Amino acid sequence: MKDQIIHLHRSAPAKPAEGQPCNGCGVCCALETCPAARLRFLQKAGPCPALEWSVVETRYHCGLLTRPAHYLGWLPSSGEAVARRLLTRWIAAGKGCDCSASPDE
Repeated sequence: MKDQIIHLHRSAPAKPAEGQPCNGCGVCCALETCPAARLRFLQKAGPCPALEWSVVETRYHCGLLTRPAHYLGWLPSSGEAVARRLLTRWIAAGKGCDCSASPDE
């Protein structure tokens, strides 16, 4: 993997170890887009346009999961719950950190 500089909020939590629960650090989504975002935004490299910072929680969230109708303009609000379930499964949200990137020491 080549070196890459990413820009994250200074209050973002440190990246957890691979396999640990996601803490919203944003590293994975800043580096590349997931399969769902690749289809939606037609880009492979990050940062993902749906990566959203939460001031209240001081962490990142996936906008495709938290606000699917915002990013999928054709989606009626009645379809958000179904879209959220499908996208959560498709990107394995909540299954733990799968990002092997490590910070520059």
